[in-house]
Amino acid sequence: MKKELWWKTSVIYQIYPRSFQDSNGDGVGDLKGIIERLDYLQWLGIEAVWLSPIYPSPMADFGYDISDYQDIHPLFGSLADFDELLEAVHSRGMKLILDFVPNHTSDKHPWFLESRSSRDNPKRDWYIWQDAAEDGGLPNNWLGVFGGSAWEWDEVTGQYYYHGFLKEQPDLNWRNPEVREAMLNTLRFWLDRGVDGFRVDVIWHMIKDAQLRDNPVNPDYTEYMPTYDRLLPVYSTDQPEVHEVIREMRELMDSYEERMMVGEVYLPVHRLMTYYGVDNKGAHLPFNFQLISLPWDAAVIAAAIDEYEGALPTDGWPNWVLGNHDRPRIVSRIGTEQARVAAMLLLTLRGTPTMYYGDEIGMRDIPIPFDEVQDPQGLNMPEKNLSRDPCRTPMQWDDSNNAGFSSGKPWLRIDQRYVRNNVELQRNDPDSILSLYRKLIALRQREPSLVLGVYTPVFADQQMIVYLRTYDGSASFLVALNLSHRPAYFRPVEGQYLGVVVVSTNTELEGTRVSGSLSLAGDEAVVVRLDRED
Repeated sequence: MKKELWWKTSVIYQIYPRSFQDSNGDGVGDLKGIIERLDYLQWLGIEAVWLSPIYPSPMADFGYDISDYQDIHPLFGSLADFDELLEAVHSRGMKLILDFVPNHTSDKHPWFLESRSSRDNPKRDWYIWQDAAEDGGLPNNWLGVFGGSAWEWDEVTGQYYYHGFLKEQPDLNWRNPEVREAMLNTLRFWLDRGVDGFRVDVIWHMIKDAQLRDNPVNPDYTEYMPTYDRLLPVYSTDQPEVHEVIREMRELMDSYEERMMVGEVYLPVHRLMTYYGVDNKGAHLPFNFQLISLPWDAAVIAAAIDEYEGALPTDGWPNWVLGNHDRPRIVSRIGTEQARVAAMLLLTLRGTPTMYYGDEIGMRDIPIPFDEVQDPQGLNMPEKNLSRDPCRTPMQWDDSNNAGFSSGKPWLRIDQRYVRNNVELQRNDPDSILSLYRKLIALRQREPSLVLGVYTPVFADQQMIVYLRTYDGSASFLVALNLSHRPAYFRPVEGQYLGVVVVSTNTELEGTRVSGSLSLAGDEAVVVRLDRED
């Protein structure tokens, strides 16, 4: 395989640091705990690790409200611990990606404390301040993602400030060049330290309409949706000028060797593609969340894959995600057996796959009693059942106390079934989902067709998706996935697909010959190495 950029060939693994491994018994995961588990990630085949925020923060939104962009929260350790982690990651031939949260700071950040101190403070324009409307009401109708108005009244200075999320998370004014330079300097701080890339939080929120026009009402809103969805955020997000900001970030990345930027973007495919930027000078990987958001239906997903592949700009590199810290886990969405099929899909599609910690052992969402809910989204809208706590519970390492995560009381409940579902148990079981993930990752690493090869759709119906992965001079692979619980059949109309099953959700199929048609049981999937044509 020719030498390619690491972010094109790696499997990225997201760690939610609070929940991965606690090294000091305080019930919260930390950097030293991550260091302890790096050998596991290397064994699994992970080549890039992404950490959710670890910066100093009042933790109103668990680290996404940052009070200092150039340090480490004591809960997680110190800068010295971070440097040790970075060295340990690099010594294993792996890369480290940090979360970067540029849209908003904490209201305890020194910049905001200055900004709200007086109307004539030099940093006043670093945030978005606005007078009340003529009738004394809110400046406009914009809503906060976590509920209620996005405007907060400040008694001291007699103006409102804008916060797209919590009131403790005031939005920065990215139209101010001083803000841009200050934030680019925070990126330089970590790049100079040796960080390999950044996942940029809510990148499409960063610029707002200059006129602060009202958002239109969402005609499709129902009472079961989050209150934020009552309006279409056409003026508060995804403004054309955001691409100038992203281009500046990209120019900074490109001034270092092989650094990369992932952009968090929840937008339709045609809008998502604009975040690659003109001449591919935007985000290297605008996150593609279709496998998280779409119904688990073979025909729908097959069509979405084709639409995405067809929409990619020239030289734009695809990526796929099954889960993250904001959405229900894949097992809780589609069930344990289909989660294995989903793993096959994630790791055989063209592009960079991103995994969420614990999905490789089939962790599920855990019910958190109302009096234990910690997520602000859940606390602010309890009637909507929107807490993200259930998908953030501690990693299940073994059958010892607290699943090997901590010697103290964990910050969130652990799945009661951890004794029967943990890394140690699955590691030695060839039929486990962990073994399936490891086999698939190893196959990707060996086979150019699965990393760099062309994706060619072959067949799809209401149950099944079949596609080819091919690369000049290398073995070709046929991937067949049954996304239903009933038997499914593939009978080629043209040509023959002859080969050997190399990975399957059913290990008993591995090593068997395929000649012509395929018959798959419910919840079954296969990767077939095709015979070479001489």
